[in-house]
Amino acid sequence: MLKSKKTELATFAAGCFWGIEYRFSKVNGVVGTTVGYTGGNFKNPSYEDVCSGKTGHAETVQVKYEPKQVSYEKLLEVFWNVHDPTQWQRQGPDIGSQYRSAIFHHNEEQKKAALKSKEKLGKSGRYKKPIVTEIVPAKEFYRAEEYHQRYWEKNKPFVCH
Repeated sequence: MLKSKKTELATFAAGCFWGIEYRFSKVNGVVGTTVGYTGGNFKNPSYEDVCSGKTGHAETVQVKYEPKQVSYEKLLEVFWNVHDPTQWQRQGPDIGSQYRSAIFHHNEEQKKAALKSKEKLGKSGRYKKPIVTEIVPAKEFYRAEEYHQRYWEKNKPFVCH
């Protein structure tokens, strides 16, 4: 009998979830990605609910990964490099709290790693403005509608900022 590989979850919000999911899906050691909504106060939100800006949810990607293949710290590097963490409640042309920058930690180790990496990036001089990324406990995650999952594969040529 084959032993199953140990996996963990990481959850990130960094603007439109289509492009973020694409980038994380290309990382060695990531065994699955799911786009959805988290961080809000509304049960079972739809895309339209979240887009209204009234639910408090962020467009989010949940990353399932093998820690023996890729570290959480490496996933944090990808996160910081796929968006501008100094933009408040937006990313590029997408405006609203649903497009905010956030790390939703699943345990104390992830929280510590996220805080450490945010501090390091803030001191690096890479950005002139402060980093506004939230680092908060993971809340209930609601899977987005099927047409959002692996959007780039269903919509070629895929374009996302």
